[in-house]
Amino acid sequence: MKKVSVKVFFVACMALIIGSLPVASYAATAGEIDANVNASLERFVKEVKGAQEFLDAAKGVLIIPKVIQGALVVGAEYGEGALRISGKTVAYYNLASASFGAQIGGEQKDIILVFMDQPVLKKFRSSKNWRAGVDAKVTLINVGVDESISTMKIKQPVVGFVFGQKGLIAGASLEGSKFTKMKK
Repeated sequence: MKKVSVKVFFVACMALIIGSLPVASYAATAGEIDANVNASLERFVKEVKGAQEFLDAAKGVLIIPKVIQGALVVGAEYGEGALRISGKTVAYYNLASASFGAQIGGEQKDIILVFMDQPVLKKFRSSKNWRAGVDAKVTLINVGVDESISTMKIKQPVVGFVFGQKGLIAGASLEGSKFTKMKK
């Protein structure tokens, strides 16, 4: 009997989380994604000192704006974005992850993955479902307004930035997040 109630609770939590995510985010057009990506990049460069230098040194940049995360014991997050090489969109991706544990709340955030290494970028582009922390280590930097970064200090093949957080979930992690190429 106890196992059944745990399963019912689990299903109810997942339904609540998924139901709270905006339906429009699942059906964004390429133009809508590009507009959100442009706005996210502008905020990133404006809010984080050294961001432009970092972006200029990158082999490729994956920008996932407006990632929605919700949790009530079971957590989920979803977002759609674009991979840009030399400032041009080359593909669209979504990010999805799920987690289980002591968590509650919801938030919206922007995520940027900066590929500093060409072989890692090539592996990302050829992968069907690339997972952060599995297919490549991602050095995550949680930045706030007016913080500074430097390409001289960070020498990792993939650097992830989480910024613009609005909501009530503490801590940022990309570990296990799945990035999947979308057809747009």
